[in-house]
Amino acid sequence: MPAPRAVLVATTALAPVVWGTTYIVTTEFLPPDRPLLTALLRALPAGLLLIAATRTLPHGSWWWRASVLGALNIGMFFPLLFLTAYRLPGGVAAVLGSVQPIIVALLTRTVLRENVPVHRVAAGVVAAAGVSLVVLRANAALDMLGVVSGVIASAGMATGIVLTRLWGKPAGVGDLALTGWQLTAGGLMIAPVALALEGPPPALDGAAVGGYLWLGLVGTAAAYSLWFRGINRLAALQVSLLGVLSPLTAALVGWIVLGQSLSPLQLIGFVLALTAAAAGQLSLPARAQRRTAAPPAPRPRVRENSETGS
Repeated sequence: MPAPRAVLVATTALAPVVWGTTYIVTTEFLPPDRPLLTALLRALPAGLLLIAATRTLPHGSWWWRASVLGALNIGMFFPLLFLTAYRLPGGVAAVLGSVQPIIVALLTRTVLRENVPVHRVAAGVVAAAGVSLVVLRANAALDMLGVVSGVIASAGMATGIVLTRLWGKPAGVGDLALTGWQLTAGGLMIAPVALALEGPPPALDGAAVGGYLWLGLVGTAAAYSLWFRGINRLAALQVSLLGVLSPLTAALVGWIVLGQSLSPLQLIGFVLALTAAAAGQLSLPARAQRRTAAPPAPRPRVRENSETGS
């Protein structure tokens, strides 16, 4: 992999790595049972901050495009993600999220009309299997509403990834501005639902303020800017495969910070998923095309002379 492309992949991978800290920040620092408030405070302040910093607003068709992308990547995804987490064990929710690359592969073929490298599809299957070994428990209970919301969340973000790749960004507009549009649109969609279902925000202590600042500034404004930057420059499936780093990071943080144990089978799954995500970033060399020699120029036909026989 050329050095500039390797740097781009590495910086894009930082986004899901940072997202992997969301679980521990939410459980250790934030008020309990306020998932929509957390989604709102992650998205809307970060989006408004980026718009204020870039001083760039959408124009033309990008008003509705930014709204669609904001709904898929933020406004719909965040609430469904938290609903899934509340209705299902964390392991089941992570496994549902890990199938996103498979959905992206299907959409890449049908929407973008691009060929999907077989090794990346295989990497997506192996990565999902590896994540399952890391996070899934034998006694995990299934809740149908949680399963449906998890599948819709994965499908929605997969669609957002593909549409982001399809539409690109307007000329002269940077990644920060495009991220700000989506976060603001998504946050504005979450706000009325959060207020209706959870009421006004509670009093926040210093730990909660610090947690929200981390999730908003680092886990959302910075991370999503890197994520959308990667989508606009890398293959959609290639970026989606990096998403498995989020549950792997969460498991690693739980092991280091919370003292949670990792069994040998979990370690095997960890290595398997990490290897698959890395393999999905490689571009296999194209098959050498046979070079066919140009046919010789046709010799000029000489009209037969009946008298000379030539």
